[in-house]
Amino acid sequence: MTDATYTPPKVWKWDSESGGKFANINRPIAGPTHDTELPVGKHPLQLYSLATPNGVKVTVMLEELLAQGFEGAEYDAWPIRIPEGEQFGSGFVEVNPNSKIPALMDHSAGPAIRVFESGSILLYLAEKFGAFLPKELGKRTETLNWLFWQMGSAPMLGGGFGHFYVYAPEKYEYPINRYAMEVKRQLDVLDRQLANSRYIAGDEYTIADMAIWPWYGALVKNKVYEAAEFLEAHTYTHVLRWTDEIAQRPAVKRGRMVNRTWGEPHAQLHERHDAGDFETRTQDKLGDNG
Repeated sequence: MTDATYTPPKVWKWDSESGGKFANINRPIAGPTHDTELPVGKHPLQLYSLATPNGVKVTVMLEELLAQGFEGAEYDAWPIRIPEGEQFGSGFVEVNPNSKIPALMDHSAGPAIRVFESGSILLYLAEKFGAFLPKELGKRTETLNWLFWQMGSAPMLGGGFGHFYVYAPEKYEYPINRYAMEVKRQLDVLDRQLANSRYIAGDEYTIADMAIWPWYGALVKNKVYEAAEFLEAHTYTHVLRWTDEIAQRPAVKRGRMVNRTWGEPHAQLHERHDAGDFETRTQDKLGDNG
């Protein structure tokens, strides 16, 4: 799109050369593009993901479960390299026909259960292990209110604001202004909520925090889109307080590393198969500092 205005055609046709950072993997059809089997490790829970905000939700949840002593939450985590189109392999499409990370297979059941969409995975694990989701009806409902708020709101942040502010081949005032306004509104929603409660859904740390923190915590700390100054993130003081508190949780620190394939080498853990994998990363960091 090069003109200041655009008149849609009567029938839309796919232009594979339309540009943008992810133009090479975007397409208007579903289904696999190639045959590739997924690896399967030693644990019943097999995660296929990448350490984007949606992926981090699930690895944080699994590490939090393990920190609480739920041995059944041990898992193998395999990277799905989105830029290379691995999400369109036949094995991954069988787990998630929508070709988006994260996706989970639970082999503890017979037959194995597939779980896709990050919010569904969080809810599945919370119910499977009876953790991070209050049992009392009112508190449970409030937690789910915020979980589904995130699932509906984050596309405006990522696919809306993030795309037009960072990834679009050309910068246009209208979409950037439109989505910046919406993202600031969402941050204000969170800030007002957190002004009255320690965590998103109240006094308990829940899957609502795990869903929202990887997106909005990263945004206000300038870890996605480098837009903190543009959005005046410093003004959302309650969001910042909550963000910093959650970032200090050991399980969150571990969860952020899993399936991470970029950044500082000691912060990356491409595959995760047991807790010892983190110790190796820590030793590497100590070696680098020495």
